[in-house]
Amino acid sequence: MSKKVVVGLLTFLLFMGMVSVASAADGPAKAASMWIYFAIALACGFGIGVAALGTGLAMGNAINGALQGTARNPEAGGRIMTTMIIGLALIESLCIYALLICLIMVFKIPSLDAVMKSIGG
Repeated sequence: MSKKVVVGLLTFLLFMGMVSVASAADGPAKAASMWIYFAIALACGFGIGVAALGTGLAMGNAINGALQGTARNPEAGGRIMTTMIIGLALIESLCIYALLICLIMVFKIPSLDAVMKSIGG
């Protein structure tokens, strides 16, 4: 990872930690709700990353198998290609479902103005 990405990630974690501590002064329920938003943001980032990694590995494995099958039996290349494309579409749909779930979760996070109001800023 580059230095900019690490610094940006650490800044974000520090900001969310400060928001949760500042919210604790108003009561434990408000602080808990801020931690939930923090957890949602982290879960979305990790979730889509794991989904992309998994589908990338699966697609590479499927293409490898199709190429080896076509190399061993060139006459069956058309059927192998058709089956591979259907399989790749199904594999890609898993990543799209993960993206959809992450987007639904991210839109549950309040705007920065709402966060600042909750901490009294």
